[in-house]
Amino acid sequence: MNRSFIYLLLVVGLFFSCTSSELVENWKNPDIDTFEAQKVLVIGITPDDANRKIFERKLASELKKNGVNSVRSMDFFEKNFTTSPKTEDELMALEENLIKEGFDAILLSKVLGVEDKVTVVKAYRNLDKTFKSFRDDYYENQEIYHDEEYYEEYQIFHAESSLYCICPDKERELIWKGSIDITEPENTKKAISDYVKVLIWALKGQQLLILEELPDEGLDI
Repeated sequence: MNRSFIYLLLVVGLFFSCTSSELVENWKNPDIDTFEAQKVLVIGITPDDANRKIFERKLASELKKNGVNSVRSMDFFEKNFTTSPKTEDELMALEENLIKEGFDAILLSKVLGVEDKVTVVKAYRNLDKTFKSFRDDYYENQEIYHDEEYYEEYQIFHAESSLYCICPDKERELIWKGSIDITEPENTKKAISDYVKVLIWALKGQQLLILEELPDEGLDI
């Protein structure tokens, strides 16, 4: 086995040993090799506005550090946007408005389900459901904003981030989604920070939003 490959495995191992979040599954549109966006809307769906603010600020900040033009939904949505459910027509109008404002991608994150580590009781929510568009995803999960008891009494959070293209000259479609488990949700700031680290790492690895030079493909493994 090549030394470079062994080093890569060690780096990945050290990365996940120091984080409370872990990428457990990810899917990428097979028709897309790389994807760059001119402007990305960062959306966090959670009933806790304070945590939503922290998450969107952290993720948008990390994306900007990597050269990605990103905007938090809290800075774009009207103040009362999430206080009432939106119809599919309203979400379609939102997409059109986003395109007019120069957005061509949406990065949507939410907690899908939870698991009690002791009883192994699972309460998955749309965990195995793939949404083809941002509109469908938001429409099916927007009630999370209003469920104040959504996260209580659970120890493992099963979260998911999805990257959607809303390019005006292309089909609006799902580009990538990644399932991330959060094992220390009681430490909110650390959990959010770790989640964002894993998400950024995954996007880089898939050459999405953050494009980096790939390793020499001529290495022998």
